[in-house]
Amino acid sequence: MAATKAAIGLWRRLLTILGGLLGGLLGVAGARAADLPENKAEALIHSYSGGGVNAYGPAFLIRRSIFDKVALTGTYYVDAVSNASIDVVTTASPYRETRHEFGLSADYAYRDALITFGLMTSHEPDYVANTGSLDVTQEVFGGMTTIAFGFTRASDQVKKHNEPDFAATAKHWQYRLGATQILTPRWLMSANFEALSDDGYLGSPYRVARVFGAAVPERNPSTRSGRAIKLRLVGDLGSRDAMHVEYRYFRDTWEIKAHTAEIGYSRYFGENWLADAFYRYYTQQHALFYSDNATSETTYISRNRQLSTFNDMGLGAKLSYNLRRVPGRYDLKLNGSYEYTRFKFKDFTDLRDGSLYGYASHVIQVYLSATY
Repeated sequence: MAATKAAIGLWRRLLTILGGLLGGLLGVAGARAADLPENKAEALIHSYSGGGVNAYGPAFLIRRSIFDKVALTGTYYVDAVSNASIDVVTTASPYRETRHEFGLSADYAYRDALITFGLMTSHEPDYVANTGSLDVTQEVFGGMTTIAFGFTRASDQVKKHNEPDFAATAKHWQYRLGATQILTPRWLMSANFEALSDDGYLGSPYRVARVFGAAVPERNPSTRSGRAIKLRLVGDLGSRDAMHVEYRYFRDTWEIKAHTAEIGYSRYFGENWLADAFYRYYTQQHALFYSDNATSETTYISRNRQLSTFNDMGLGAKLSYNLRRVPGRYDLKLNGSYEYTRFKFKDFTDLRDGSLYGYASHVIQVYLSATY
């Protein structure tokens, strides 16, 4: 008990010190306190199929406020994967494995700022990923503008089935900065910038490339950095419906350039139903060292289809039904979503028949959520 009280006291002092530093750095004191996320519990079943890959499993989330200014969130996610993708069926044997992901985060409200710490670990037989993150959201100008910044640090351990001597590591960093501005009582706009950096083993021990038709081990650079910017506009259309439009541009040192555009629409039907729909288009150009079948031996060579030139178009819909609501006590909702995506590759061929490769994927989620 004494150890527990000491740990709680240390936690409180740490949050107070960090909050003081934040207030000093920003030099802004809001008129109202930041709101903690609502107490929440979710249970989800998800299913993915596409390109020879099937994945399914449950996920759980629970969030609870403590000490009035702190909220703790725990998550658990399972992927049971059956893989017979184009890479597998042309160079290896189909396989089955299960991935388990655990997450823990803490939100701390200090004046008009919200500070979030997060830890996540993911385990599968040949891959372990550990991630830590810190995010700060700060309201300024009387709440008309919200500034957010944060970073993520990840460390991965890469292994290979049936080769116990194979071991590699990869490090990942992500820095982000964003701002959301209320334009009118019904419209708001946000801009977000991301800087990413990777170092270490950035390929797959199972994937092979082709040089003059012969299979050779994939060789990727050991470093990669990228930049991305995203613009988003959200508006209330005034008749119990709303829409959003967004655009994202990405470029990295592997010479990949990508564009993503999305438009979505939401509408309430009666008191208990909420429907959402969206359309998304993505396109990218291939990496500098990518080749479907290289005609010369180079230092780096990859036939990873995710580094090729391709585009995809996605359609999605979500339906939420309010099962029961007791104002001031709890709100129970049943949610279901479906997303269809069609991928078309411009310079990646199916080795079985020589045609350009393409496939469709389906994502289904059903979950029960409760705020209290």
